[in-house]
Amino acid sequence: MSEYKLGPVETKFAEIIWNNEPVSSSQLAKICLAELEWKKSTTYTVLKRLCDRGIFVNNSGIVSSLISEKDFYALQSEEVVNDSFSGSLPAFVAAFSSRKKLSDEEINQLQDMINKMRG
Repeated sequence: MSEYKLGPVETKFAEIIWNNEPVSSSQLAKICLAELEWKKSTTYTVLKRLCDRGIFVNNSGIVSSLISEKDFYALQSEEVVNDSFSGSLPAFVAAFSSRKKLSDEEINQLQDMINKMRG
């Protein structure tokens, strides 16, 4: 399993950290108790797992990210394209748009991105 693939609960936990960082581990445990109904031990276990995967760091009780939320989701998206579409972004877009019609606004946004990439 890739270090950048998170389950739904791990994703919620990661978002809590990104929204509150830097955050003390004790404060993180309080937030997780309120938002996820987790015991302190559960928070620390999941935190250690995500630190071991290189997403977060717990330095002297202060938790912060090693990778931004934006970069994390970009890497996760790249892995989906690589794993499922042999790295072909056009194949991904074709598959995505075959089941969901893109709105004119979405098409314009994609075209603007393409134009910016061309310089």
